[in-house]
Amino acid sequence: MADRHSKSVHVFPEMPEVAHLNRADIDEARRVLNRFYYPVAVGMPEDVADFQLGVGVIQLGPLTVGQLRFASPVTLLVAELDAYHVTMPTLGRLHARHAGHEVFAGPSSGVIFGPGSPVYTSREANSAELAVKVERRALEEELAGLLGHPIEGPLQLPPEVDLSTGPGDSWRKLIRLLCDELVYDSSLFYEPLIAEQLRSTVLNGLLLSLPHRYHDELTGPISASPPRAVRRVIEAIQNEPERPFTVTELARVANMSVRSLQEGFRRHLGMAPMTYLQDVRLGRAHEALRQADPARVTVAAVAHRWGFAHLGRFASSYRSRFGESPSETLRSPR
Repeated sequence: MADRHSKSVHVFPEMPEVAHLNRADIDEARRVLNRFYYPVAVGMPEDVADFQLGVGVIQLGPLTVGQLRFASPVTLLVAELDAYHVTMPTLGRLHARHAGHEVFAGPSSGVIFGPGSPVYTSREANSAELAVKVERRALEEELAGLLGHPIEGPLQLPPEVDLSTGPGDSWRKLIRLLCDELVYDSSLFYEPLIAEQLRSTVLNGLLLSLPHRYHDELTGPISASPPRAVRRVIEAIQNEPERPFTVTELARVANMSVRSLQEGFRRHLGMAPMTYLQDVRLGRAHEALRQADPARVTVAAVAHRWGFAHLGRFASSYRSRFGESPSETLRSPR
């Protein structure tokens, strides 16, 4: 585990970018916030001399997720937002002004900002929050992929959302899981297959959790993709199962919406596209274990290579399909 009291910034080539700052001063705070989020003006009351920021942040391409802790009262001002942003207080209260809205939020709610307007926020001393930034193009392209047609942005998201129950609560728990993993240098989030799946899950969850003008279409009745579209996706998976496919990318291969593709797979194969992808990867993992040298290769390395983050579930699925454990396959005579 990384030292929680150290100051470090790690860059992983072709991997998520991560930063840990436990006791950043005001200049360090500006640098890390500018780097991972936006150019920001940081302010404090005149009678407060000591500033401390604790931050853990991970960047998965167009998605940035972080946990911020402020020891003193502080204001943050962004001149113009160029992304979609959700701030979820976990300790203390947040006051925000954006696009004509004024919001006071606590630990059961989140504040939402959209592109094109300045953002002002202030928070109490000893406060903490989860901060999620999604680049505008990425979120709008994700929604277009889910729907199967272009959309007109920016999305008109509500200024505040209830995170105490339902999909919002589930989405917040996912964000917290990401933040909790930041202290582990060996986290599976650094595996490209898993990082890409997480990014897609966070974006899809956000679009399904928040009301917007495409929400009814996103959750309404669907039609199945035709067999030829399903075959195109099957061929793409068989040709490159190691590719970090998301369901949105598979829908683009089929030239269909995500929901139509899912219904097509259900009707023609009796399973979801990502379940089929997992099944193909299980087969490739089986072949890799059969050919591997047990003195040089581990089951975990093979599982992670093919995108299986949870070793227990991998072993269970593997045994169900092949009638033996992954380790038995690895140790079997060649």
